[in-house]
Amino acid sequence: MTISVNVYRSGMEVVVAACDSELLGKKYREGQIKLEVSSFYEGALIDEEALPNFLKDATIVNLVGERSVACAADQGYIDPDCVMKIEGVPHVQIFTMQTC
Repeated sequence: MTISVNVYRSGMEVVVAACDSELLGKKYREGQIKLEVSSFYEGALIDEEALPNFLKDATIVNLVGERSVACAADQGYIDPDCVMKIEGVPHVQIFTMQTC
């Protein structure tokens, strides 16, 4: 299975949106929390081994799906205990703070 990854650049910000490719176009809701795996995540199809190459330069990251989130956890980008699940689907957001 593959991961879909899209990179957005604005000024000094590098936003990486990645999801397990089979989740594209799906919607999840749990209570007040809604997750839509929209075209925001649609981009290059890569294998799991390539995802860290995108994460290393990111200032903001949005990840959805078992493989995408597990890959980030395996590489030390996230604490697995901090993963949110919406209808059982893992979702993580990472923000990097930089000082002036």
